[in-house]
Amino acid sequence: MSSGTDHPSTAILAVDTGGTFTDLLLLESGVLTTLKVPSTPKDPADAVLAGSVQLLGDARGHRLLHGSTVATNGLLERNGARVILVTNRGFEDILEIGRQNRPQLYALVGRRPPPLVARGDRLGIGGRLGPDGQEIQPLDTEELKDLKTQVQGADSLAVVLLHSYANRDHEEAVAEALEELGLPLSVSSRLLPEYREYERTSTTVVNAYVSPLMSTYLGRLDRESGARPVHIMASNGGAVPVERAIREPVHTVLSGPAGGVVGALDWARRAGFDQIVTFDMGGTSTDVSLCPGRPLHTREFEIAGQPVAVPVIDIHTVGAGGGSLARVDAGGALRVGPESAGADPGPIAYGQGGTELTVTDAHVWLGRLPSEAFLGGEGALDRASIAGPLEGLAGMLEKTPEDAAEGILSVANTAMERALRVISVERGFDPADFVIVAFGGAGALHVAELADRLGVARALVPPDPGLLSAYGMLAAPPRREVSQTLLASSSDPHQGSRMEDACEALESQAIQEMVDEGNDPGALTVRHWVDARYRGQSFELRVPRRDWVEAFHQAHEERYGYSRPKAPVEAVTVRAVAEAPPLPLDPSPLPRAEGNPPLETSTAYCDGNEIEVRRVWRKDLQSGHTLEGPVIVLEYSSTTWLPPGWMLEVDTWGSLLLTKE
Repeated sequence: MSSGTDHPSTAILAVDTGGTFTDLLLLESGVLTTLKVPSTPKDPADAVLAGSVQLLGDARGHRLLHGSTVATNGLLERNGARVILVTNRGFEDILEIGRQNRPQLYALVGRRPPPLVARGDRLGIGGRLGPDGQEIQPLDTEELKDLKTQVQGADSLAVVLLHSYANRDHEEAVAEALEELGLPLSVSSRLLPEYREYERTSTTVVNAYVSPLMSTYLGRLDRESGARPVHIMASNGGAVPVERAIREPVHTVLSGPAGGVVGALDWARRAGFDQIVTFDMGGTSTDVSLCPGRPLHTREFEIAGQPVAVPVIDIHTVGAGGGSLARVDAGGALRVGPESAGADPGPIAYGQGGTELTVTDAHVWLGRLPSEAFLGGEGALDRASIAGPLEGLAGMLEKTPEDAAEGILSVANTAMERALRVISVERGFDPADFVIVAFGGAGALHVAELADRLGVARALVPPDPGLLSAYGMLAAPPRREVSQTLLASSSDPHQGSRMEDACEALESQAIQEMVDEGNDPGALTVRHWVDARYRGQSFELRVPRRDWVEAFHQAHEERYGYSRPKAPVEAVTVRAVAEAPPLPLDPSPLPRAEGNPPLETSTAYCDGNEIEVRRVWRKDLQSGHTLEGPVIVLEYSSTTWLPPGWMLEVDTWGSLLLTKE
């Protein structure tokens, strides 16, 4: 590719921004090129643009796929926009009333985070619709004219009126009165035409809260990256155009982790597995997800205490990562996380001014993360600088430095084991029936020991595990999901025609939006889903539309252990999901192994003892190679720790299959 050209390029660049590193994966002429650069928390775009230049120079016209954490961090750090919410008079406090669930189960007085919109920034107006969409009270035209004055000082606007899922006319009239102000405008009937006023209000407010942040960030990438087109990874596992991500940034709150789930399932299927648990351990957190043949989606999702009712891949996150800080609490117990050293200053071993011990430092001290092999040998870690802080921590625990370091890893493993049990055992699944797919910079260092704790006999480490979320963005199909509340009982003789009409309208909408985004209409597939429940229940299960009543009874049996086959089932919401084909990713098979790979010998600490281990570079492994632990597999984006009692085999495509002997 020539430098400085404006001609269209066939190159595709996938970028995942993490807490410690920003991962870049370039696909050009069937060849993948990898790069990790330090993240720039003050402005994540700096790392994205700098990494793009390293890989592409001044070339332009490539395609950019990006997983962004800007919306997530904006919510976690509470540094979003000043939002003014326009709602029905008398419903200004719905954000504070919320639901009756207790945030702290055993606290006498529960504490909730303050709402994203201050009380004085919630405007109630006249006008009212009924639950069937019929107008009870018209809007006041004079009041609409005054709205422009009343919202002065806002950075972003949210419009949420009662029952707009049944009739959007009132919300559209309010939006029309405010649009000429030129402010970001989030309208609930455009974003989430579904019933449940609290969740719809919260979702719309979250969208408005992060909209200016995302507009600034993504607008800069769109202008300065030179990429055409730019797509953003959505939380539901699909890719969306940058224009839609700017308009509806709430769909990006799980952007990066969703890419990891898609990528993990892609490599697992290539290795012959489709029942997997994904285990993504990065610098600041660990994300886990259960995939019984496909990614599971949920609408029961909160971030920073704010419900977000858009469909997302069902991912559970804990604050345990390579950068998680270790400390001794007031009671003398060892704690790890959720605080993280992040990218700046990072772990002590990075030599960037870090002074507090992290999980990464423990691995370096124990010899499982060799100092000279960091980033494939391009970087070096400072093991000696860990000694002082580790001895201090060990003294407080009355342990040796090695025991203290193993204690740090054990505490981190306990937090991650708990997360893995939440998504498997607590939902009625036996982890032993699944393969754990480990990725992220630190996942392969922990997966064997976690599998032991869970009784899982097999784990898979795909190629370039530290960049798998970026790979998942390449593997993710363009996707559009649209929905509409229906509220129809299976006992209603007209529910069939009502559902048919709703599904036809949704399918047309989804296809049109995908075509408007540049997708070939002839290549689209559309699936219909129903959110269903027994009458009187508060929550729904998503099932395929075909034979939806029987499918719901079966899903209810699987989830809750019982069903009521003779009871009426209520179709609450219908959905249409349109997908275009993903990029053709066809890795070349590895050559068959002839002889043993070149091995080095070293030492590491395991279970309180210093043991001899073998080390091998992953690039030297070929299909069919097998190794018995203890082994350390070295590569650019990650390191794999194979403890004693485990065996490793390299498959045709370069994935490492770890099995318990």
